[in-house]
Amino acid sequence: MIVLYPLTNYNMDIEVIKIVFDTGLFVLIWIVQLVIYPGLCYYNDVDIKRWHQVYTKRITIIVLPLMLGQLVVYAIDSYLSPGFESIALLVLVLLNWGLTFLLAVPLHNVIGCALPCQQERQQLVKVNWLRTALWTIIFIISLAYYGK
Repeated sequence: MIVLYPLTNYNMDIEVIKIVFDTGLFVLIWIVQLVIYPGLCYYNDVDIKRWHQVYTKRITIIVLPLMLGQLVVYAIDSYLSPGFESIALLVLVLLNWGLTFLLAVPLHNVIGCALPCQQERQQLVKVNWLRTALWTIIFIISLAYYGK
């Protein structure tokens, strides 16, 4: 039997959940930005196509639950406790979704299919700096408001 416990202290519980998602995405995006994406530029055109197909499937298992969780928790927080902070953070999260699906995913699609794709790999690193900045800002704001 599954028992669902109501949030006993809504503000503290939601803040902890936000910190978990924000920390996960903050750490992940910096690893991607400083290690994984630059590393893609070292593959030759044949090997990148093979590796990229494996990489995108594996990383999606990690990234998608974190992104969905963050979106859901910020949407719930904005609905239940609307205020400047919660709505601003939701907007930043939505901006990151837009950057991901309008810029990064199309670049990944080219990298996974087209040869040569060196230019797209370099562009992915550049585009990802925007996502890195947004997730860093979200993380810092989340930490600043934690416990307040």
